Amino acid sequence: MLELRPNCECCDADLALDSPDVLICTFECTFCRVCGEDRFDRVCPNCGGELVRRPVRPAGLLAKHPPRAERVFNPECRPA
Repeated sequence: MLELRPNCECCDADLALDSPDVLICTFECTFCRVCGEDRFDRVCPNCGGELVRRPVRPAGLLAKHPPRAERVFNPECRPA
């Protein structure tokens, strides 16, 4: 089951659970669309995998399977 991380690992922007603008790789590295497309050209900077749109978990299942609370952030990735 996907962790549904709450933020972009690069710019630390908050990411809405139902946003179509969230990209992930097969290891669930998570990025906002701006970082994933403009900075990384849809290639994960961590593993080299493809960044694709993160699926949206149905609202009715969020209570039973909540998103991850801990943030993952790499300050060295942050845009200058």
